[in-house]
Order: sequence, then C-alpha cells, then structure tokens
Amino acid sequence: MSLRVISGKAKGRKLKTVPGESTRPILTRIRENLFNILGIWVRGTRWLDLFAGTGSVGIEALSRGAEHCLFLDVNRAAIRTIHENLRLTGLEDGAEVRRTDAFTFLKGDPAEYGGFDVIYIAPPQYKGMWSKALELIDARPEWLTPEGIVIVQMDPREYEEIPLENLSLYDQRRYGKTMLCFYERPAGEE
Repeated sequence: MSLRVISGKAKGRKLKTVPGESTRPILTRIRENLFNILGIWVRGTRWLDLFAGTGSVGIEALSRGAEHCLFLDVNRAAIRTIHENLRLTGLEDGAEVRRTDAFTFLKGDPAEYGGFDVIYIAPPQYKGMWSKALELIDARPEWLTPEGIVIVQMDPREYEEIPLENLSLYDQRRYGKTMLCFYERPAGEE
C-alpha cells in the first residue's frame, strides 16, 4: 500500500508503513474525506492520535496547519515509523511521539495537556478497544477543549451504541469496511 500526504505543506510526500500486520493504515480516500469534512477548521488545532500506527492522520493534520500532534502507540516498530515519517515530511516541530499504552495515558492527568481539539482513535479491530478509549475520554471530558471532537475509526461491524455522559455522537460516515464516528461535548458543557 502506498501512503502519501494528501495536502498542505508536505503534500505528495511518501510515508512509510509499519512492517508486519500489526497496523491498518487508513485508506487515502477515507483520510481525504475525513479532512474534507474538517476543512480549514484543522488550522491551529491540537491533536491526540491514539494507536497512531504510521502516524498518517496526525501527519496529515500537521501538513494542513494543525499546531501540534501528540502521537501515541505501544508498538516499537510503529514509533520508529512515525519518527521516520515525521522526518520525511519535515513536520517534526509540531509533533511529540510517545511509546505508551493509550489506556494508561487516558487515566493520567488531562490538565497537563490543556485539552485537545481532536482526539483520533483507530485501535486494532474487533477487540472493543475503541469503546474503552471513548469511555475513558467521556469520564474525563477535559481531555477535549470545549469545542473539541473525538473521531473513532472502526469496522462498521464493531459499532455499537455505548452509554456516554459527557460526549454525544453527532455524525457517522461509512466508507466500505471503514466507519468514522464523530463525538462532541454537548453545547454548554465546560
């Protein structure tokens, strides 16, 4: 699979994939649709890319003008790939990469980060990890800025409604075997 940055400062730059079968990079057309939905709102935003894999989503955000992206993955090969992709695109300045477990991270102190505008969740499939991550964010909504959103990437067969107190589903898009679900804090929530 050939991965490239679609638009922005690093447009056209080729990205490396993580060796082996441990990650499933988002297809280019789905990534393009995602960023078409977000539009110019991406500029100046702060991202948390959980289960980052190749880093292609956070790198696309940085290329399109996001201010910062924190990439998390527990896989050593993925961390090496993200560092290499940041170097290839020249986007290291706005990036921080950590090898850590997403669930452990989300149990930490959100105040240390000042809130993210976008949290992107794309975990290994069919393990219920997306809902566990979403529930942890819902329990501590201060992970998000007041206008912040959570985007979950999953196989449509994995989707289920989960009870949430501080987040609500506001959009859902299906692209073949990939579904993107968009969650936000209800208006008036701080």
